[in-house]
Amino acid sequence: MTILLTIIGIAVFAVGLLISIAWHELGHLSTAKMFGIRVPQYMVGFGPTIWSRQKGETEYGIKAIPAGGYIRMIGMFPPGDDGRIEARSTSPFRGMIEDARSAAYEELRPGDETRLFYTRAPWKRVIVMFAGPFMNLVLAVAIFVGVCMTFGMQKQTTEVAGVQKCVIQQSEDRQKCAKGDPVSPGRAAGLEVGDRIVAFNGDPVHDWPTLSDTIRSTIGPATLTVVRDGQEVVLRPRLIENTVIAKDADGEVIAEKYVRAGYLGFEARTVIEPLTFGESVDRMGDMIEDGVDSVIALPSKIPDLWDAAFGDGERKADSPVGVVGAARISGEVMNLDIPAPNIVATLLLFLAMFNLSLFLFNMLPLLPLDGGHIAGALWESLRRNVAKVFRRPDPGPFDVAKLMPVAYVVAGIFICYTGLGLAYALSNAVFSGCAGLLITEAVERTG
Repeated sequence: MTILLTIIGIAVFAVGLLISIAWHELGHLSTAKMFGIRVPQYMVGFGPTIWSRQKGETEYGIKAIPAGGYIRMIGMFPPGDDGRIEARSTSPFRGMIEDARSAAYEELRPGDETRLFYTRAPWKRVIVMFAGPFMNLVLAVAIFVGVCMTFGMQKQTTEVAGVQKCVIQQSEDRQKCAKGDPVSPGRAAGLEVGDRIVAFNGDPVHDWPTLSDTIRSTIGPATLTVVRDGQEVVLRPRLIENTVIAKDADGEVIAEKYVRAGYLGFEARTVIEPLTFGESVDRMGDMIEDGVDSVIALPSKIPDLWDAAFGDGERKADSPVGVVGAARISGEVMNLDIPAPNIVATLLLFLAMFNLSLFLFNMLPLLPLDGGHIAGALWESLRRNVAKVFRRPDPGPFDVAKLMPVAYVVAGIFICYTGLGLAYALSNAVFSGCAGLLITEAVERTG
């Protein structure tokens, strides 16, 4: 049964990946046609063609390897300096440029001279290239907000789910009490499972972030008002200083970072509640901010990933995963011991995160990514406007094809990184904590 569920999870991810890619390429296709650019091909996947159908001037199809997609636009690059579409050279770098330029004019037909991509105004080319990643962003926002407002998101409450028996530093890798560990302040004060904390030192408490911050800032005697069996009970714990996990400005825990703070010693109950539209948008904003930080930090994660794949190092929870690792995560989500609606919500959120990653990744100003073509069009617009201001001759279109050697280097780096992720995924079981943190019913110590 476990194997079957894993296969189903992988298949679900593959379908979601294909939909995401098709949706991305649809953005390019629709805007290219809107601006009169001829598009001979719209393909989802790479490798041999499994299915295709000609509709109008465009061939639509699905290829065997669901790891990307493309549309073929005529005239992606301008002709060379000599005005010719193709000119051969023995220089390997020049050959890359000429091969790219030649491919941009494949299937050129009479009348296409006015339908070439490079002849469109820079702002139109920016729209065409931005439309693909933007479609992924739209899909990510729609899925995320939809799940937040219907199914809901994990939320910690002020209700007690468990009371720690003793004081253990959260930096220690152990759960059981050892001889000599002091009794936790919460247990010593008589705190019980099911108690709902409504006031701390006489001040009303309505939410977990406020209660957590108050506990962390308190050391010494305190009064704790709880509701137990419908009656208010006042407890008098003496909070102590302990090593607890650190939190950022938004109240989110920081993995593997600890601070000294006040400690009561209980677990807060976690529930799943639907969010309002405003709350959902705020959560989505946090998700985008985290995604940007992850893209920026990506190069720094490679050494740890290398050590985990080929050395004795352990893979960190926030390390990136490739397509194979993402598929395995989907397979493992299907085997989680949680209700079916939770599994569906988890997979949808994972798909949203994947689409957000596609958006952010493709916006990098590097060829062969969409951001590289956007940067080229913006640079061309800047050159032409500067020439106009200083009454100089029009410099003409910027030849993005000259950056193809850089594009091959970038592509090589991506391939090596994908291979590194594959090497780890094939030798280790991978599970990303992001989906579990969002959905599974868990508890967290106050620290």
